[in-house]
Amino acid sequence: MTLIAVFVTLVFLFSLISGRLRRTIVTAPIVFTVAGMVSYLCLPILGLGPSQLDVFLGVAEVGLVLLLFTDASRTDLAALREIRALPIRLLSVGMLLTILLGGLAALVVFRELTLWQAGILAAILAPTDAGLGQVIVTSPHVPARIREALNVEAGLNDGLSVPFLLFFIAVAGVGAAGHGASLTRLIIEQLGFGTLVGVGIGLVGGLLLGLAHRRGWMHEPVQQLGVVALPLLCVVASEAVAASMFIAAFVAGLAVQVGFKQAGGHCVEFAETWGQVLNSSVFFLFGALVARAWPELGLTHVLYAVLSLTVVRMLPVAIALLGTGLSRATVAFMGWFGPRGLASIVLGLVYLEHAAGRAEPPAIRLAVMATVLLSILAHGLSAKPGIAWLARRNAKAEAAPVGSGR
Repeated sequence: MTLIAVFVTLVFLFSLISGRLRRTIVTAPIVFTVAGMVSYLCLPILGLGPSQLDVFLGVAEVGLVLLLFTDASRTDLAALREIRALPIRLLSVGMLLTILLGGLAALVVFRELTLWQAGILAAILAPTDAGLGQVIVTSPHVPARIREALNVEAGLNDGLSVPFLLFFIAVAGVGAAGHGASLTRLIIEQLGFGTLVGVGIGLVGGLLLGLAHRRGWMHEPVQQLGVVALPLLCVVASEAVAASMFIAAFVAGLAVQVGFKQAGGHCVEFAETWGQVLNSSVFFLFGALVARAWPELGLTHVLYAVLSLTVVRMLPVAIALLGTGLSRATVAFMGWFGPRGLASIVLGLVYLEHAAGRAEPPAIRLAVMATVLLSILAHGLSAKPGIAWLARRNAKAEAAPVGSGR
């Protein structure tokens, strides 16, 4: 109860100054993560045991599902068709190279890890989180095709990382349930079934919501509940067929627009209130976990975090975007703004759940913590300056005379 009381009080205090904070470079994830760390250090009674970890995992999963559905439901499908090449490049070449480089970097930095354990760490940190740099995917100063590409990448790469994570866990011998699992079967279950669940719930739910809206059957304030129920249905249905709830939620968010184009507006209303509370609770608890593990963190974990957010992310993005005609400034911008946040926290907890009762290399857990913490701070603080920098570079390029080479 002490933990809950501290968090609720923090939510109240944050609401009082939220308007002033929006005009600064300090983001909500920064506030709640730091508050979680300070709370744990000042109140040792907040001890986090296995039961709290299970609750943490559940809250984190629901928070990520709602975030993915919200992002997808407000994605401009017409614009998505026009920029389809960019997300495909980021989700194929870019993501595969990110996992490969992440694994190689882990083997170099952490000599105690096996090949498959390095793969586990790389898969956990492969997905990006648009929520950490929300201003990036909503700012009109960032070109629409870049915003949509980063948004779609963040929406799908967490679900696509799941089969790789489960495969590496199985091969590494972590968790009895993973033995004998093949990558092909995992992809079919996680990706294929997840897509089918998302399409089914999104299309049917959207058509029913659209019909009820046109006939005037729904009370206006209750429409939001109907929309938000769809990603929760994705969670239930995905659990039943062993699919990825994250892919299902994102695909459902895209599909719901076919029958109910207003879904995105209702999701935004929810995301700005209760959805933000869920996500903030995840970052608050994450901060407490980091504070608990602080004495274990070392320079090698920080080194890997820096590599993960720079070379491991930016080089694959640069390679994936070759031949697109994007400027070097735009490629650098897209490479840098690949923050690790909610998705990596959830996948890290999934790994710990599989590893329960077994010898778990602390390097994996600590490297994930260091990377996510550094990303929360670095990407949060650099979001607005980064947008301003890109706008200046684009304006300078447009003003340059043709053939000037600038």
